[in-house]
Amino acid sequence: MQSQPQILVVDDDREIRTLLGRYLDGQGFRVSVAADRRECEHRLATGQFDLIVLDVMLPDGSGLDICRALRDRKPHIPVILLTALKEDVDRIIGLELGADDYLGKPFNPRELTARIRAVLRRSAQDQTAPAMARIYRFAGYTMEPEIRRVANANDEAIDLTGAEFDLLQVFVDRPGRVLSRDQLLDLTQGREREPLDRSVDVLMSRLRRKLGEDAAEPLFKTVRNGGYQLTVRVETVDTPA
Repeated sequence: MQSQPQILVVDDDREIRTLLGRYLDGQGFRVSVAADRRECEHRLATGQFDLIVLDVMLPDGSGLDICRALRDRKPHIPVILLTALKEDVDRIIGLELGADDYLGKPFNPRELTARIRAVLRRSAQDQTAPAMARIYRFAGYTMEPEIRRVANANDEAIDLTGAEFDLLQVFVDRPGRVLSRDQLLDLTQGREREPLDRSVDVLMSRLRRKLGEDAAEPLFKTVRNGGYQLTVRVETVDTPA
């Protein structure tokens, strides 16, 4: 991550663009703005960004479509979605498409800044090479956090988003522990859960599907009024990085 992270703000509301441009600049970020999808695509084609703040509703297309395309073309760029408070469906779809976080409108710029810093912190940690690289093995899967790779028993890579990988990392670090939704959200995104926040459940559903969980021999247990638990044995191997 650069000393001054480059942020792209995509929103059709001029006041929001101006406000965020000035505020984030004052917080030590370099900020570019775009008013619609066309301008966003131009910015992405001509610049390098550490994170994108992306409004779901744009005049010439959906921010969800941009998010989907980014996951295919630039999967390393984190995305924070901005959604109206009533657009719960869009939040869920955004998470399914690989968004790293979301924030409902109206929002406090300080809250958005905190979310940005948390996501960038995780991205920076992903790029920091430790002296020893830890490999996890569980139920025929191999997880290599050093290179952000998960593979099945046939050594076929499983395509996980950043949020899905972080969630799995929390479980393999704490096998057998029942982790509440609040704990999972705090450990993966560094924030408290909002009322009716379904983001953890959405991520769990996607993670289970991508890992091909067998209903007869589940990897995870859903604990009523408790949260989730990784039920299989986890082995770790430390190798020189």
